[in-house]
Formats: sequence, structure tokens, C-alpha cells
Amino acid sequence: MFGSRVSLSFTTGSGRRLAVAVREAIRPNEATVSLLDRVFKLTEHGTDVKREILAGLTTFVTMSYIIAVNPDILSTGTGMEKSAIFMATILAAALSTLVMGLVANWPVALAPGMGLNAFFAFTLCGALGLTWQQALGAVFCSGVLALIVTMTGLRELMIKAIPMSLRHAVSAGIGFFIMLIGLMNAGIVAPSEATTIALGDLAQPTTLLAIIGLVITGVLVARKVTGGILLGILITTLIGIPMGVTHLPGTLVSAPPSLTPTFLQLSFDGLFNWGMLTVIFAMFFTDLFDTIGTFVGVASKAELMDEQGNLKGGSRALIADSLGTIIGSLFGTSNTTTYVESAAGVSAGGRTGLTAVTVAVLFLLASFFSDIFLAIPSAATAPALIIVGVMMASSITQIDLDDMAIAIPAIITALMMPFSYSIAEGLAMGFVAYAAIALCTGKARQVHWMMWALSVFFIGHFVLQAIQG
Repeated sequence: MFGSRVSLSFTTGSGRRLAVAVREAIRPNEATVSLLDRVFKLTEHGTDVKREILAGLTTFVTMSYIIAVNPDILSTGTGMEKSAIFMATILAAALSTLVMGLVANWPVALAPGMGLNAFFAFTLCGALGLTWQQALGAVFCSGVLALIVTMTGLRELMIKAIPMSLRHAVSAGIGFFIMLIGLMNAGIVAPSEATTIALGDLAQPTTLLAIIGLVITGVLVARKVTGGILLGILITTLIGIPMGVTHLPGTLVSAPPSLTPTFLQLSFDGLFNWGMLTVIFAMFFTDLFDTIGTFVGVASKAELMDEQGNLKGGSRALIADSLGTIIGSLFGTSNTTTYVESAAGVSAGGRTGLTAVTVAVLFLLASFFSDIFLAIPSAATAPALIIVGVMMASSITQIDLDDMAIAIPAIITALMMPFSYSIAEGLAMGFVAYAAIALCTGKARQVHWMMWALSVFFIGHFVLQAIQG
């Protein structure tokens, strides 16, 4: 039964025999290899089973930090049960990645997205006062919207309509937002009545551990160590034991925890009003930008683009991505999105959906180590938030800051996300600023009609906010 605990220990000899047995068990025979070749078209893509499995392992190691980070974020002040979020994270990642591998045959993995999980906890459930059930309802709606837009072809139109500068600004803004949350979770910065934010108490053991973890994780990532973020979390967790911050779990291996507290708990009460439509649109656009950026980057490396630059099987991949968010909301987690860490697996030779299927299987196996992941303290996950935030914020270098017509709306978009504690408000202000500056500088005709429509929508959002006080 879910929730029971099983403790396993091995002698050196038995452990070695078990490893050999497992290796022999998973070694594919000729019939299996032939089947996998036909299903995933391995020969056609110039790859083989061994290379695909190794690529899947590489991708999993680089992105599996989300198993520890996502439950920590979503359980902060929302009332959600951490163990259930752990299970929801794993199932959402495994099932959506499996769909990507089988339907699109792409070597791409999905999991609950960084930034949108913070938006879920700190904006929807925090600033806006929604219950976590209502927030899950909003996530579901954004996934349905993405699916409809994808299947009708509007998704490609939206991608063309939104300028690259704003796309990069959204990514940078989410990075700044995640960094702020990481710094606050670490205790490095703290709320202040005098200055809003001030330096925290660096003498606290949790804060000191977070600083140590930030240095360790930063060095690992800077040296391009595979799985550097996950390794940094684990090392920081171990250092926290003698410091009294980390509390050791009772067992190492256990049955997966129950999903019941979050499964199918989404609510749609109070979601269908103008203000919540803005939130749903913001989640949709954020996922859209993340997905397209990752798809283009991964597809070029995995030779999944044709001579005209079109994505091979791109429509199926986009549908799989949209289904991921819907699946995640049903299990009980925030928006599921395509992970840029998939590029690590592609660099290791991944070319087909077998890489994604491997990642999905590894996520499911991780469910048996819940006690270990749930014992990881916030002080160990906070450095991961900061580092991921830095990675995302680096996209600001792609913006032409010498052109003020481009720079002003882009910077407004990026900075308003952390300053307003809301991805939605930053996105709305940036879109309106872009349209207003284009109108006043004689460049109105260069703005796509859909940008004008979105700007009018967001202006309506601000007007209603002002009227309602």
C-alpha cells in the first residue's frame, strides 16, 4: 500500500550480485532491439538503443533537481501536502515525457516548470489569495487553452506576432523572479518595513548552509559538471546534517507516497472573470515561450529541422507539451513544460523518443526514494533556485539595449515580474509599453495585429483593477 515503508540493506557481495542481475535483466535482446528500432526509427536517425538510454540518463540527471525543488516551492504557504506534491511532480513528469517520446518521437523531457511553480505558490495562492485547488483549476485552463491554440494553428501565429525582445525579456524576468524567491527562501534577503527588502541574518544556520550551497552549486555549474544542480543539492543536504539543518530520513527506499491529497482536487470556482483570464493568459504565454525556445535549440542539435527550418513532427511535440500541463494539473502540480536540460541528452547522442521514454522510467523509479527527497531542506533547494534564475536571466543579453524602443518595454517586462511578484503583471505591462512606444515613435505598422489585440486586453485588465481599487 502507498505510504508503507520498506528498509533495504545489502552486503557488499549481495549488492554486487544484485547489480549484475539488474544489468543482465535490462540488457535488451535482439527481438527487443528490433522492436525499439521499428517504433522509434533508431537506424533512420543514426542512433542505437544503448546511446538513447545513456542520453536519457544524462537528461534525467540534469533535470531531476525538480523532484526536490517543486514540492518545496508548492508546499510553501499553500496548504498542499509535500509528499503528495512529490508524487504529482514525478507522475506529471513521467507521463508527459512518455507522451512526448511515444507521440512525437522527440528526445525531449517535460516536468513542472521553474518560475510557474513560484507563480502558483507566491502569486496565485499568496498575493491573489486563491486556494491551491483554484490555482490548479487555472493551470488546467491554461493547458486547455494551449491545446486549442496548438490544434487550430494559432500557436504559430502567436509566435510570429510577439517580438523576440519580449520573448527574451519574459525569460529574463522569470529568472529574476526565481532568484528573488531563492534569496528569500535562503534567508539571504528578508522583508523590511524601512526598505521593503534588506540583507537577512547571515548568522542563522539555514542561511549559512544556503550560502555554502550556493558556492558549491555555482562552482559545479560553472565547471559544467553533468547534473551539477542536483549534485549541489545533495552535497548541501549532507553538509546540513552536522549543522542541525538536515534531518536524516528513517529509510532510504520506501513505497511511493499517496497522491490522494492532490489528485483531481482542482476547482474552477471564481476563475472565470477578467482578472483570472489575465493570469491564465500569462501562464499560457510563459509556457509558450519556454517551449518554443527549447524546441528550436534541441531540434537544431538533434537534426529535427528540415531545410526550411521547420520542426519535424513539431505539431505533435507541441500537442504533447500542451497535454503535459493538463496532466500535471490533474495530478496536483503547476504547469508542466519542456525542459531545456533536454539539450544535455541530445549532446550525449539522443535523437529519438526512446531518450524521453528512458527519462520517464527513471522518474518513476525515483518515486521509491521519497524519504530522501523530502528530507532535503529549503536551504539546499534555495541555491538551485538562484542558479536556475541566473541561467534564465542570461537571456537579457539577447536584447538590443541600444535601441530604446526595444529596450524600455523589454526591461519593464523583466523587472516588473520580481517587483510586482507576478509574472502576469510583468507580461501585461511589457506588452502595453511595447505597443505604446511603437505608436508614439511612428512604428505602429511594424506591430503585428495580434500584439495590438493583446495590448488592448491588458489595458482593460489594468482599467478594471483601477476601478475595483
